[in-house]
Amino acid sequence: MAKTSRLSRRRQTVDASERFTRRAFLIGAGQGLFLTMLAGRLTWLQVWEGEKYKTLAESNRVNVRILVPPRGLITDRYGVPLAVNEQDFQVQIIPAQINDIKKTIFDLKKFITIDERDIKRLLREYRQGSKYIPQQVRNNLTWDEVSIVELNIPSLPGVLVQSGEARSYPFKESMAHVVGYVGRVAQKEMTDDPLLRQPGFQLGKGGLEKQYEQKLRGTPGRIEMEVNVHGREVRELGRTPSVSGNRLILSLDAELQRLVQERLAQEKSASAIIMDVKTGAVYALASHPSYDPNQFTQGISTMLWEQLRDDETHPLNNKVISGLYPPGSTFKMITALAGLEAGIIDQNWSVSCPGHYDFGNHRFHCWKRGGHGGVNLRKALAESCDTYFYKLSTQVGIDNIASMARRFGLGEKLDISLPEEKAGLVPDQKWKRKARKESWQAGETIVAAIGQGYIHSSPLQLVTMVSRMVNGGYDVRPWLVGYSGGKIVTPSSWQRMNIPDDHLALIKDGMEHVMLPGGTAYGSRIASMGMEMGGKTGTSQVRRIRADERARGMKQGELPWKYRHHALFVGYAPVANPRYACAVVVEHGESGSGAAAPIAKDIMTIAQQRDPASKPMERAT
Repeated sequence: MAKTSRLSRRRQTVDASERFTRRAFLIGAGQGLFLTMLAGRLTWLQVWEGEKYKTLAESNRVNVRILVPPRGLITDRYGVPLAVNEQDFQVQIIPAQINDIKKTIFDLKKFITIDERDIKRLLREYRQGSKYIPQQVRNNLTWDEVSIVELNIPSLPGVLVQSGEARSYPFKESMAHVVGYVGRVAQKEMTDDPLLRQPGFQLGKGGLEKQYEQKLRGTPGRIEMEVNVHGREVRELGRTPSVSGNRLILSLDAELQRLVQERLAQEKSASAIIMDVKTGAVYALASHPSYDPNQFTQGISTMLWEQLRDDETHPLNNKVISGLYPPGSTFKMITALAGLEAGIIDQNWSVSCPGHYDFGNHRFHCWKRGGHGGVNLRKALAESCDTYFYKLSTQVGIDNIASMARRFGLGEKLDISLPEEKAGLVPDQKWKRKARKESWQAGETIVAAIGQGYIHSSPLQLVTMVSRMVNGGYDVRPWLVGYSGGKIVTPSSWQRMNIPDDHLALIKDGMEHVMLPGGTAYGSRIASMGMEMGGKTGTSQVRRIRADERARGMKQGELPWKYRHHALFVGYAPVANPRYACAVVVEHGESGSGAAAPIAKDIMTIAQQRDPASKPMERAT
């Protein structure tokens, strides 16, 4: 019994020892496996991913700041600055260094004025933006404001004053529609480009500033700064300088542009363009009323924006390129060329004008109630006889007229580098079937022949039309930018349009007689020897006077301003050797001969006196 008990105790001791040994082995093995995994992980992190974590650690020590490049300048053909950069002092904050943004704003307002609009923007950017990218509180600080903020910087953690650049437009209203303006980056304009997120950075919003944004913007640089644990900059580690944007040199003559704008300001709403008929260079492109682009750069008020937006004269629109009008009688030259090409008319083909033209059951009135009597091509153009072109249109047809119009630049964008340009419309049978689901009517051809009805064109297209008529039939196109970053971007040559010289000579002869006794613009002739002008008047119908109004003797001038007809004039000079062409539109000016032609006389006289075509453009460097 005692022996059995001893054996049992020994067996229990052995079992307990075996269990302890197995536990120790399992624990030791687990510890060994853990240490092996830990060593492997450390090796992986140190050897294979060491560079990655070194970079991350370095980024916590190094702060990279973007250097905004100077925006490229814009000048006229002689180097006169049209868009420049001026020193601009800005107050900025670094969100990572601020505990209470509202308190910081409150403290800043003790020293400088901050608009509620800027406060709302700042709070929005503070919530949504990066904590390490500076945010602009206000720009355009005076020197006194800079001094007082700098003096109180120690009590304004996270606040700094920076010197930057602001866009400025010396010619203000006279260049606004061409040069455009810059403004803050909108949320929908944001991309991955870090430059767009820099405080106060501005994008081109209109005109050439928008069209050439990428060229004008330049290439940003960078500064690497060492920072301490509190985010304070300690020292500069490296710098890559920024590269300025390209300089644009325009074909415009800034002084001529100013004088044209000044002349247009005598009307309520008008536009004008002067172009070189041989090269296509645009020397003046003006639209009135205009606006001051500096107000947009500095941040336009809501009240002023609404005034500009709601003004019935549309000061924000560049009417030369986006104003579309029925070309009126200025289109008669196209109808005549279509008739000449079809062999229907020649210089002797004549029509008797009793003051109207009957077609089917409809009567189409000539502008001269008593009629013009016997009319050939020269007289039809000089005195702008509607009846002549009414009858011609029924024989030549709308498709031939439309084809000729397109060859002279109507109904298409001419790609003048301004984003607001519109194409207008030259209708034909195919267009109406597609757009209106209707067949073309013969009466619509009669109306189109004198530039009314569906057809719409811009002053830019009209000046191109005239240029091609008087330069020997070359397909010249208008352009504005001559040099960009030292590179010539102007066209080198133009192609012949295969319009017979004798046809063009007949049109020029008619335009010359417009300015002679009996012509519709004789009162606006240029009398100076060697500067004589040829041209064509036009009236663009807005709203016809009803029969009952006519019976009461109502005249166009008695209608509300917005219902009166537009006045048009296209011309060229000098007659002996054409070099300059112009197009003028006076909105609701009633009569081309009474409103638009006098403007053309004045601006074409100035253009010939200044003679920009005789002086070479400045070359970009």
